[in-house]
Amino acid sequence: MPSGQQAQGGKMFGLLKTQQEERLHSVNKEFLEDPKYKDEENLAENLESFKKKYMEFDLNDQGDIDLMSLKQMLEKLGVPKTHLEVKKMIAEVTGGSSETISYRDFVTMMLGKRSAVLRLIMVFEGKSDGNGSKPLGPPAKRDISSLP
Repeated sequence: MPSGQQAQGGKMFGLLKTQQEERLHSVNKEFLEDPKYKDEENLAENLESFKKKYMEFDLNDQGDIDLMSLKQMLEKLGVPKTHLEVKKMIAEVTGGSSETISYRDFVTMMLGKRSAVLRLIMVFEGKSDGNGSKPLGPPAKRDISSLP
């Protein structure tokens, strides 16, 4: 793109998402090269799925999941929480060092042995996506004779 032109709208969004994906990919590479995680099963596939999930919920594209993004994510997953509960989740994931969840914190939590509430929700949500049990579209029409 020539230096005199600025990207707008969808082009800018695409550019931001590409940059974000490159940043997250470099973090994934660090985890793949870390000897602490060499025994982890399906590490590359797991990191790729974590990256996609993280990008989905990093609503402000700043590289961190903040309180409102996490709250909206949990509501979308059908597990609404109060602000206080969400703050506690963030503190549990970050060790109280930050008010936002970085991608490193997110991956560490997902690969960790601690049973963080957020990790449990994400694992549950991931398993429920794969079985196709969520009905799509409007419910089927029923007549009176089909009712119990």
